[in-house]
Amino acid sequence: MASGAGAGARAVVLGGGFAGILAAGALAPHVGAVTVLDRDDLPHTPAHRRGLPQDRHPHFLGPGGADLVEHLLPGALAALWGAGARRIRTNEDLLLYCSAGGWLPRYRTDRAGVACSRALLDHVLRERVTAAGGVEFRTRCEPVGLLGDAAAVTGVRYRDHDGGTHWLTADLVVDATGRASRAPGWLAALGVPGPRTQVVDAGHAYATRVFRARPGTETTAPLVLIQAETGAGRPSGNAALVPIEDGQWIVTVGGMRGTRAPADGAEFLDYARHGVGTPLLADLLADAEPLTGILRSHSTCNRRHRFDRVRRWPRGFVAVGDAATALNPVYGQGLTVAARCARALRTWIGDDAVDTRRLQRAVGRAGVLPWEVATRQDRRFPNTVGPALRAHDRLAHRYADRVMRTAQHRPAVGARLIDAMFLAAPALTRLGDPRVLAAAARRVPGPLSAPPLTERERALLTGGRL
Repeated sequence: MASGAGAGARAVVLGGGFAGILAAGALAPHVGAVTVLDRDDLPHTPAHRRGLPQDRHPHFLGPGGADLVEHLLPGALAALWGAGARRIRTNEDLLLYCSAGGWLPRYRTDRAGVACSRALLDHVLRERVTAAGGVEFRTRCEPVGLLGDAAAVTGVRYRDHDGGTHWLTADLVVDATGRASRAPGWLAALGVPGPRTQVVDAGHAYATRVFRARPGTETTAPLVLIQAETGAGRPSGNAALVPIEDGQWIVTVGGMRGTRAPADGAEFLDYARHGVGTPLLADLLADAEPLTGILRSHSTCNRRHRFDRVRRWPRGFVAVGDAATALNPVYGQGLTVAARCARALRTWIGDDAVDTRRLQRAVGRAGVLPWEVATRQDRRFPNTVGPALRAHDRLAHRYADRVMRTAQHRPAVGARLIDAMFLAAPALTRLGDPRVLAAAARRVPGPLSAPPLTERERALLTGGRL
């Protein structure tokens, strides 16, 4: 199971997106060379690329993920702030409408996440990794298979922009190709038994549009998250407004199976007002200037390849990020899971002989808690494809709803809820805290129905309409 690592080893990372960038950065100090293969011609400035369609939709790197990125790439957060990314203090700069109904109050905190376009995020981090040395990005190179046999992966086959097929040997191959990963098929071709694949699909569909920030809010607008309510007769939709660089807002609205994502401007604004549990977003957008058309997506199912349970795991191969555990993006945890995977790589790669079976299990553990959070919530919605809810799931839902309602009146509980939500601390440790349990057991007042805007925000964001 051991794979050679150390000063003379070569690692090949498949995929030059966020997960691949962090994987390369984690490996570089411990191996001789890292080569990253990506099928796109990676841009030299923050720009959309064809191989990453999700980069046009909102992304938020929560506090847990931001801390890990800074640990892996020191100075990365300062570089992001300098490039225009917004520093979002949770919960001070966050307006959160809870799935249990009602708004979470705002309070001062030292936790912070990163709000910016995915194009800017990847560009800044790729520059950091490249500048640190030891990493080569090869563009317009599409991985098409693995070299080796069932006992060991020894490299990768890839196709270049002219259609020619080439081979690249490696001591370690890391698959960071995302949801589109073909690792199960590649491994099967080598004789490795296929992993069991778990799917929970709520049929979430959403639409995204970019707006110009209202004057005076270019660097101060809060992040707005509106969760789908689950306690009403029918689930409401969800929405997000993420303030990003260059004085822009990237806004998304959507809902679960049976919901039609809006296709034009009128439908978008109508959904923002009537399709979610609060009209705040519609008021924010009432006279905002749209900068783009509307882009829709249905690529939202939760899918986990149980590579960590394959008994005959080959030496020299590991799958990370969405290639192993892909989550419904509505929960905003995918970037943090990728960062947790990179931390696992950094932890294990320091050994001269890396047991890649144990490494893959460590990567699997990085996604366990986010998987449980995302799938347990998605399974609450009608027509979700996946395992039926069990008694302990329903008990967990009731407790989570009660914690959310309690958090609206007790900031200490709210702080623990936010930490768990953004993976800044283990959810069970935070939400199972005796003080949280005691607070949730008390009588809980009704939900906070009014958004906790400051007077300045009320004037600038809504033109005084609220």
